Amino acid sequence: MTTNNRWRPRALVAVLAATALLFGACGPAGEADRQTAVEDAASLQRTAAVAIPDSYGAEVAEDVLRAGGNAVDAAVAVGFSMAVTFIDAGNIGGGGFMMLYMDGAPAFVDYRETAPLAAHRDMYLDEYGVVIENASLIGARAVGVPGTVAGLWEAHQRYGSLPWQDLVMPAVRLAEEGFLPAQALVDDIHSMKDWFGDATDFYDHFGSISAEQPFRQPELGRTLRRIAQHGPEDFYRGETARMIVGQMERSNGLITADDLERYRAVWREPLRTGWRNYEILAAPPPSSGGFALIQLLKMKDYLADYFDGVPHNSPQYIHLVAEMEKRVFADRAEYLGDPDYVDNPIARLIDDDYVARRALEVNPDEISQLDAVQPGLETPNTTHYSIVDKWGNAVSNTYTLNWNYGSGVVVEGAGFLLNNEMDDFSVKPGVPNIFGVVGGTANEIQPGKRMLSSMSPTILLQDGEVAMVIGTPGGSTIFTSVFQTIVNVLDYGMTPLDAVAATRFHHQLLPPDLITYSVTRPLPPATVSLLGEMGYRAEPHPWEFGDVQIVWQKDGAWLPASDPRDRGDSRVIPIDD
Repeated sequence: MTTNNRWRPRALVAVLAATALLFGACGPAGEADRQTAVEDAASLQRTAAVAIPDSYGAEVAEDVLRAGGNAVDAAVAVGFSMAVTFIDAGNIGGGGFMMLYMDGAPAFVDYRETAPLAAHRDMYLDEYGVVIENASLIGARAVGVPGTVAGLWEAHQRYGSLPWQDLVMPAVRLAEEGFLPAQALVDDIHSMKDWFGDATDFYDHFGSISAEQPFRQPELGRTLRRIAQHGPEDFYRGETARMIVGQMERSNGLITADDLERYRAVWREPLRTGWRNYEILAAPPPSSGGFALIQLLKMKDYLADYFDGVPHNSPQYIHLVAEMEKRVFADRAEYLGDPDYVDNPIARLIDDDYVARRALEVNPDEISQLDAVQPGLETPNTTHYSIVDKWGNAVSNTYTLNWNYGSGVVVEGAGFLLNNEMDDFSVKPGVPNIFGVVGGTANEIQPGKRMLSSMSPTILLQDGEVAMVIGTPGGSTIFTSVFQTIVNVLDYGMTPLDAVAATRFHHQLLPPDLITYSVTRPLPPATVSLLGEMGYRAEPHPWEFGDVQIVWQKDGAWLPASDPRDRGDSRVIPIDD
């Protein structure tokens, strides 16, 4: 069990007495005290477990779970609290996907952002048809209609057990009383000054942040109070909605009152498939991550003879995985888009016979040339957290602003950042986005359409019980990171902590010979050299892979782990009846 010595100024007894939710308000997260992983086992009975990329969020989750809340209650509270403390990606101005396993049944909430009604296919092209640099990344025209508030509300309305207001109030207190930022967050915010420049109000709002004193966000606190009282009605039709529209009008953005009023989170059927002795619950479109993860796991099994005896992260191992990833990214670019606009052939893409046929294309000795890797059918800042409660319910939730701090636009008077998710569309078919991923016409911009995503919140079941809850941020590296972590645990016998901490690598079709690897946990020089002899360029990834959050059930115990690459916190939580 994780111990925690951070101070708690006072409990919110008065506010949360109705549910006995005793929340410790905004204590500092000291580096020495923060636990990034839990490896000691605890009985599944009367225990919950969390893996969360932020210590404040982990503390909120623990309080909710100890107070009798379920996994969804904790997920809602964490989602709002991280909108305050995890400024780079936690949000109410973005969107995401939530995979749930509640009362023995799977469910999936799509609260991905949508294109404004005034958006159009060529909106980021100049008169010559050339992509305008950063137009889909910086400023108000890069913003999709946010979905987070609607998504958390939908999950709570169907599965929540504690009052909505009580779950939002911890975030209110963190915003109003302040939290002590980690030095890494402070440094990152200051590093973005030149990126946004004077194109947005980002630095005006966050430029005063310091690791030496609590950072208070009174405007955000007032917004969260309105959401606590009125739910999504405020955000999509009330005072906050009017503030968003006003910001759009001042900043040449496209979102209107009609866009906000029309937005809906959508319940979709999760992808479900058998694999070994597990059932995989994976994200459906507009996520590309679910089908991709399933293809990778199945393809590896069809290539078992090639992998037999191959050491973990050896040049041959990396080559085989890269060959698999090439084919996944080719299918992604050609076929996938918003299912309300595009007929996604998912059943065919994850069919065993199809995956087996794709596996046969892998050459264990040579790099496939680009023109030989075609779609197989006939004609990265985000954040993630994983939660299981004492009843065995689970939530795997990934939500995002897209790039670090999204568009850089802060809604004046409301205090929160808006996303730059419009870059996740195919701004121009064949032209890579910020993550280097190409797309086709299936993912082109259309009014009201949801953009494709790599987010891959995933749950593995075994005999009807939760075996693993996993997910990660990382743009196009999301599903490749989830795949490698699952393989690390199940095929290489790593503990969850070792599995998330291990060096990861990535290949995504373009460029055809490029392998990138973890910045802080690089491949050994000898491996890089041997990959070069095979014809690859092996280089550090442009940004750090991160950060996987996993809860694994082994021998009747929860083993959670938070990726040590970042500032996460994982805990096994005893629950008193």
